Amino acid sequence: MPKLNRAQPPLGFIPPRYKPWVVQGCYIVLPLMLRLRLRPWLPAGIWPVTCHNPEVLAECFRRFQAGEIRLMMAFRHSQVDDPLCLSYLFSRLVPRAARQKGFSLKRPLHSFFMYDRGMPLWAGRWLGWFFAAIGGIPVHRGRRLDLKALKAVRERMMNAPLPVTIAPEGATNGHGEVISDLEPGTAQLAFWAVEDLQKAGRSEQVVLLPVGLRYIYPRPDWAALNRLLAQLEADCGLPVQLFSEPTAMGPEDYYPRLLALGQHLLGRLEQFYQRFYGVKSDADNPQADDVVAIAQRLSPLLDGSLKIGERFFALPHTGSLVTRCRRLEEAGWAYIYREDIADLEQLSAFDRGLANWMAEEATLNLRHMRLVESFVAVTGTYVKDKPTFERFAETTLILFDLVERVKGTRVPKRPQLGTRQAVIGLGEPMNISDRWSDYAESRRSAKAAVETLTADIQAALEELILTADAAREEAS
Repeated sequence: MPKLNRAQPPLGFIPPRYKPWVVQGCYIVLPLMLRLRLRPWLPAGIWPVTCHNPEVLAECFRRFQAGEIRLMMAFRHSQVDDPLCLSYLFSRLVPRAARQKGFSLKRPLHSFFMYDRGMPLWAGRWLGWFFAAIGGIPVHRGRRLDLKALKAVRERMMNAPLPVTIAPEGATNGHGEVISDLEPGTAQLAFWAVEDLQKAGRSEQVVLLPVGLRYIYPRPDWAALNRLLAQLEADCGLPVQLFSEPTAMGPEDYYPRLLALGQHLLGRLEQFYQRFYGVKSDADNPQADDVVAIAQRLSPLLDGSLKIGERFFALPHTGSLVTRCRRLEEAGWAYIYREDIADLEQLSAFDRGLANWMAEEATLNLRHMRLVESFVAVTGTYVKDKPTFERFAETTLILFDLVERVKGTRVPKRPQLGTRQAVIGLGEPMNISDRWSDYAESRRSAKAAVETLTADIQAALEELILTADAAREEAS
């Protein structure tokens, strides 16, 4: 793993080098991969993976392989485990559904996909090779236009033997029932695919399929949640309230502990940022128990935290939290991965020291952005509005990530809170070619068409949350 307090060579583009044998090998061991933790950052512990309507994707694959359509999937991506579940859908559930419908599909069923270029930086270089072998296309999320990534995606939408999968939220938010505002890139790529096909004189239709994913805990492990809360209380210097009979306690018993943790962490961060960075809180009463007050306090804290890095990198304070995080990340990488230096090894010792100095400064300033990343979807009312075990687990794990990050843990080992069931839902396929006439009228109409399609994808993904809710109620 790179030493981020040292200047590094530029981050090169990792071209996808799809190897079917790697995908087939992974599919063989996939059930084991779902159940067991293979990496500290991959909790796994998922079984079963279900989908109530896999025949929708089976039909899309049939039409894709018959040359009738080019297929793009807009995938709900809230957790790092999600690609494993999507792979199970491709390798098991869809072929089974195709057989039931009386047709067969060419194997392996898979897709090209986009991933954050930063993942191999913290997970290890092996991940770059692995993602390339299974069809991954790296993208710099903070660049307005990552031309190499866009070119690779457009080429594969045109000619690849596999469809393309994109996570339109741009980043995970840790919330199973909250979808962050979608970035317009997915919709724009879909329209570009229509344009590219028309320029080539081809007749295929471009179809976009929304794919939802939720995790539920069929057998909630309150004892594991009890232990995690106790660990966090100890790490934060709070009295440890370890329940002697955790399974006998209800949500009304766990909620005050979670609320106290959240208030304590928020208060400590407010004090830290006010003392050392001059970030002031707008809270009238920092000790208020009202969760609405927590949300009111959280907003200026996150804004102030981002402004610290933005001032260092001379960036504007505009846009959503997600947009600002991505912009900061790209600015930090420019200081660490030096594209403006032809050969770091040829620098004098003095100049190399200056380059390392700036890399270290950039790394420190990016830590504020990493803190905000975990809280882009936090409202303060998520658990109170619906005190399910899933929401308790998601929120407590976000607090765990925060504490580990502040402690300096590079790749924290997320605790498991019981076996999860993955519930996948497939929306109604959207024919993007049918929308082309609206898009092609003018630049203004193109922008409006992209906005409309983005809103339609968001609505479809939010609708699929209800499907998973029904599955959770059935399981309980």
